[in-house]
Amino acid sequence: MRKLVYHVGATLDNFIAHEDGSAKGFIYEGDHVADYTETLLSYDTVLMGRKTYEFGYQYGLQPGQPAYPHMKHYIFSKSMHLDLSANEQVEIIDKNEVDFIQRLKAGDGPPLYLCGGSSFAGFLLEQELIDELKVKLYPVLFGKGIPLLETDKEVKLSLLDSKVYETGVLLISYQIHY
Repeated sequence: MRKLVYHVGATLDNFIAHEDGSAKGFIYEGDHVADYTETLLSYDTVLMGRKTYEFGYQYGLQPGQPAYPHMKHYIFSKSMHLDLSANEQVEIIDKNEVDFIQRLKAGDGPPLYLCGGSSFAGFLLEQELIDELKVKLYPVLFGKGIPLLETDKEVKLSLLDSKVYETGVLLISYQIHY
């Protein structure tokens, strides 16, 4: 069975972005970036909501293009319509999301990467589909913004690992217990 890992960056006050969706204030250089890039190679599949996928457009990502070239992409959206005929790596999932993810998790392979998405991640947590939480805590406070998870569900976490980087970023990995 494959694990679903919500691997995300957040401020110390638990925001993954400003209210406008921008990520100004996060540190994009340093030892934590190299470690993250290496970790990405351990995933072969990425799940993300429409807003997270479209966030990449401001960095040159073209509609239908994979954000991570070595991964199969599943974009979850009921409103996104893309011509994906040019790329088999990117697929829109617009119904039966829970069943689809359960089937993915039931297969063999490396962990599944849940990339960003406060509301999508919150929905998946409520459905008890996320197995692990990896948070890169950045030494910055936004005051307000898009929360780490949009959910009211309370869950217990067990610390799996932690790492402090020279940049002041802290990577914390937790097992989720429902």
